[in-house]
Amino acid sequence: MGRGQATAFTELREQAGLTLAEAAKFLAVSLRTIYRYENGECAPNSLAIRMLQQKASERSVASRKTSFRFIDLFAGIGGLRLGFEAIGGRCVFTSEWDKNSRETYALNFRDNHLIGGDVREFSQDPDKIPEHDLLLAGFPCQPFSIAGVSKKNALGRPHGFLCDTQGTLFFDTAQIIAHHRPPAFVLENVKNLESHDRGKTFATIMHVLKEELGYHVQHRVISSEAWVPQKRARIFIVGFREETDFDFKSLVLPPADAGPKLGEILQPHDEVDPKYTLTPRLWEYLQAYKEKHQAKGNGFGCSVFGPNDVARTLSARYYKDGSEILIDQPGKRPRRLTPRECARLMGFDSPDRDFRIEVSDTQAYRQFGNAVVVPVVEFVAKAMRPHIETALVHARDPRALAGVAMKPSRSVAAHG
Repeated sequence: MGRGQATAFTELREQAGLTLAEAAKFLAVSLRTIYRYENGECAPNSLAIRMLQQKASERSVASRKTSFRFIDLFAGIGGLRLGFEAIGGRCVFTSEWDKNSRETYALNFRDNHLIGGDVREFSQDPDKIPEHDLLLAGFPCQPFSIAGVSKKNALGRPHGFLCDTQGTLFFDTAQIIAHHRPPAFVLENVKNLESHDRGKTFATIMHVLKEELGYHVQHRVISSEAWVPQKRARIFIVGFREETDFDFKSLVLPPADAGPKLGEILQPHDEVDPKYTLTPRLWEYLQAYKEKHQAKGNGFGCSVFGPNDVARTLSARYYKDGSEILIDQPGKRPRRLTPRECARLMGFDSPDRDFRIEVSDTQAYRQFGNAVVVPVVEFVAKAMRPHIETALVHARDPRALAGVAMKPSRSVAAHG
């Protein structure tokens, strides 16, 4: 059943933060009955509805004092959200197309707003998105290139992001920014975004954000090994509607060599299910594959790490064979990380935060492999906090902007 076919029961169950099995236990009915509720084959009685409504109400943080409102686009399992909630923000809208990621997200965030699906539905009608002070988006990088504006003018064709990026998910992000014009935004992507298509993709993105949307934009690639035992570099693009003193390049990062090692996030060997140990056949295959490519001078192949090491980047393909991060088991074949260890490796699970994982191992690996490292986002959020607060003063007090005229781009003026 697609998101568009979700029943009222499904929406209420998700607001209450319950899995199907948990809902069955909570309502004292069989799992088969819950499936019938989900599929719309029958409706729960009024008592069950009231119980779920009460549960959902208890989870609400609508009354929690917050300093700003933000939206979470391409949300995944909420890594960007965690970082900005940590500085007092309240998420008022979420969009994530993957149903399994939505399930994990709904279990881990205590609010009552529904999780939207495909972002294109909302970029086509941005009024469906509530007003907000900050836009967060971990948009996927899709190929697009820019043709020269002068050439397009000569051919009588339109230019601007409505042409150069149309059909990409960055385009949808830009449409929402153009419509709502939030005081600030944070975009996140893989570090190779800067070099994609010989830099043309990134140049197009920056042109749209700076020249067409009129934001003051900075970017920086930050690697994660200062916070977690993993080398994972990502680019963060920060924009403010009005000029600020925020200086992304000058932020001093913690020393990478003083960061944690894998031993700090690994479970004791005797507590790890044997199913995570590689089979003899898979281990033989991975070793042979590595030897084959080493003979050719390539760096492809599996990597085995011990407790004093820092891992390579966890990828969304980890569920296939775990080859990029295998854990050494003295006297035994190496093993994959467990989903719980992946949660720790990405900073979702910590001594003060127990991140819930109710999906299959395959889905968990995909979700963490696609996620951002939470402590890195927290670092960026803390650095931005005073500048967000200043931006809100300007946004909420018209006198602060007296005499300042906003000059939207041609495409924004025509379509925003």
